[in-house]
Amino acid sequence: MAVSFGVKAAALALTAQLSACGGGPRPELPAAGFVGARQAPSEEYVIGPLDQLSIFVWRNPEISTKVQVRPDGRITTPLINDMPAVGKTPAMLADDLKLALGEYIKDPIVSVIVENFSGTFSQQIRVVGASEKPASLPYRANMSILDAMIAVGGLNEFAAGNRARLVRYDPQTGKQREYKLRLSDLIKGGDTSANVRLEPGDVIIIPQSMF
Repeated sequence: MAVSFGVKAAALALTAQLSACGGGPRPELPAAGFVGARQAPSEEYVIGPLDQLSIFVWRNPEISTKVQVRPDGRITTPLINDMPAVGKTPAMLADDLKLALGEYIKDPIVSVIVENFSGTFSQQIRVVGASEKPASLPYRANMSILDAMIAVGGLNEFAAGNRARLVRYDPQTGKQREYKLRLSDLIKGGDTSANVRLEPGDVIIIPQSMF
């Protein structure tokens, strides 16, 4: 009896510690439809490291090229070395290339096309923890939690999906906020109310079940 009482007391103490660490119940985000009633573009795409770019200079095929953004955020093209690219929209980078090429070509017309997307960390959706394939995903306009979970292969057999949480940066306050997710209800139970809209930079954390 004494041993049993001691085990129960230890379990209660552990539960209290976990509750204290959680900082109270997390709010839930409003439900999102599986298919948006009205699709809308998101914010302008910002070039990130490892993006594949196609740079076209009109009437100058020898200068037009395809290039990958280096991990340091720069690109090198014919006539131009170490041009910063990360953090710019394609239109902004095209303007900078036009200015740099203006030293060699009269009134160059430059277009930048992003062919393979990685994006900056602030534009990626990161899924970590007990999914089949934890990954960083490029954000797409009108993306939902269901889209992200399909991309990472769903929950693994050890996942505690209804204890998952979403971490989101609030630019107005400069702080991170955490929201409760019900991934098991969504994926295993088909509860459509558990599907929520994602925003660029969201981090989805999926813990493992303790039992």
